[in-house]
Amino acid sequence: MFSGLELTLLLLGSAVLGVVAFRMMHLPPMLGYLAVGILIGPHALGLAENSKTTETLAEFGVVFLMFSIGLEFSLSQLMAMRRIVFGLGMAQVVLTIVATMLFGWLLSTQLPASLKITWQAAFALGGALAMSSTAIVVKMLTERLELESQHGRKIIGILLFQDLAVVPLLILIPSLGKPPEELAETLAWAGLKAVIVLVLLLFIGQKIMRKWFAIVVKRRSQELFMLNLLLITLGAAWITEHAGLSLALGAFVAGMLISETQYKHQVEEDIKPFRDVLLGLFFITVGMLLNVGLVLENWWLVVLLLVLPVALKFALIAVLAKLFGASDGVSIRTGLALAQAGEFGFVLLNLTSGARLIDDFIIQLVLASMVLSMLVAPFIIAKSDQIVMKVSSNEWMMQSLQLTQIASRTMSTQKHVIIAGFGRSGQTLATLLTEEKVAYQALDLDPERVAEAQAAGAHVSYGDAARRESLVAAGIYRASALVITYASTPSAIKVLHLVHELAPTLPVIVRSYDDTDLDVLKKAGAAEVVPEALEGSLMLASHALVMMGVPLRRVVHRVQSARDERYASLRGYFHGSGDVSDDPEHLFVRLHSVTLREDAASVGKRIDQLELAELGADVTTVRRGKERLDVTPLTQLEVGDVVVLRGSADAVNRAEERLLH
Repeated sequence: MFSGLELTLLLLGSAVLGVVAFRMMHLPPMLGYLAVGILIGPHALGLAENSKTTETLAEFGVVFLMFSIGLEFSLSQLMAMRRIVFGLGMAQVVLTIVATMLFGWLLSTQLPASLKITWQAAFALGGALAMSSTAIVVKMLTERLELESQHGRKIIGILLFQDLAVVPLLILIPSLGKPPEELAETLAWAGLKAVIVLVLLLFIGQKIMRKWFAIVVKRRSQELFMLNLLLITLGAAWITEHAGLSLALGAFVAGMLISETQYKHQVEEDIKPFRDVLLGLFFITVGMLLNVGLVLENWWLVVLLLVLPVALKFALIAVLAKLFGASDGVSIRTGLALAQAGEFGFVLLNLTSGARLIDDFIIQLVLASMVLSMLVAPFIIAKSDQIVMKVSSNEWMMQSLQLTQIASRTMSTQKHVIIAGFGRSGQTLATLLTEEKVAYQALDLDPERVAEAQAAGAHVSYGDAARRESLVAAGIYRASALVITYASTPSAIKVLHLVHELAPTLPVIVRSYDDTDLDVLKKAGAAEVVPEALEGSLMLASHALVMMGVPLRRVVHRVQSARDERYASLRGYFHGSGDVSDDPEHLFVRLHSVTLREDAASVGKRIDQLELAELGADVTTVRRGKERLDVTPLTQLEVGDVVVLRGSADAVNRAEERLLH
């Protein structure tokens, strides 16, 4: 029997190996955790058993997962997608539960008395099966650049409601284990406690939260900020647990409270390591529950429980999407993406098992089928286009028609500009090109925007600029330039690679938020990169200079010089506490002033001797008294000099260390 430390080390070591293996196969790490749990669990190699230590780690994993879901909760996003979320999403969850209850009732008539499924058990099981894997689906959609597509929006809307549905299910399922005569009273009491606790946390807690965070942030201590974050997360979980509710519910509410503050993004990044590690350990404990021998003995039942729920869930979602106005292709893609089980399914299945609602034999079979459904999900999503094309002749016709329409609009056009993305930036560019009598053809993935713009006479078509066929149909071989007007580096790089293959000499102008990915985009083949943050700063400065009486010609020259040098003199700025949430990953180039004391190691040395470039930093300025020196590699540093460093946060910190120690 392992000690607590030894068991934790075993879990961590196994997790590392499992994640490495699954990453090499380009599969989600979650599946690696599940596979490791199955392998080292008591029913396979027997290296580890479910104990108090593993249960505690698993609970913390769920707590931080629910906290993250709360952080992502956005009332504005829900309102913007309310028809999909509360229409399509609610219908999917409710009908999945109803269908499971009906199936359970029919099945109970054929099973022996010891294996009969009560309506409470069927309800809990339906809640678990209604969930889909947010981690797998969102990762696949992001990689395939389909988040903003028609089926992508429907998928995200359904996933949003599933996340919300977990909250009442966390309250309901433990209550269902009570005797039937006490059920109504138990549910009413649980609901009342939930309302009281939520009102206290949401209304009183929100006011306290904002004031408390302001006090903590003013201390400017990352350590204090992290400690405070853990205190709030676990404290809210403790409150709901002592109210007779779940730990996860309190964590969800804590996340919701913080999501309404300006510290949301910083919190998201700080909590991520804890969430990912502990959630990984939770999935290992889920894998450990699986009795491999029992599953192999009853493999045909596992296959049946894999195929039936996945097929029925796919059919249900596809039909619902169709009823909500989606085309055949969009409906099928939505169903294929969400047919598998999800992370919260395991959480709810654990609750169901803990409440003794279902026989352990059935729990084992369902658990195995859920794990397998998640293992096959990435392959199904990857092949969704081919499946749709084979199943739906309409989809093939629609895509062919879209490409034909794009091609017909550009067939007689020469030396035109292809605009990728027809949002505000794309429409502004189109207006200016029209005024200059320059032809253009825009591609956009928002069908409503395309329909309205086409009705107004704009030369825009529904199409994905990151697809080879769309670029060819848009006349890339005859175009004079291509402009990517949306700020998404992964998508822009994909477009740049396609342009390099199809028309290597075609100049491509790319928009980005800032200068973080400027070098990456240039290396990928962009002729020009326009970082909107720096361009906005340039325009603001040029207007100010003109108003101060600086000749317009000189202002224009300065602006052009900054562009010609790829914004080198503008890259980096002095960060303050308010900039933390803007750069959670510390990627931005920043400036940092270091004053050299008498004991500083760099005093008396030349700048070239310090070799700061190898750390990724450089010296932009040296101030000596009231004088700013012209910095060269031969500049020798003296006591009292203020050295201004430029680089990423890590590079600047390492360079400061070298200057002082």
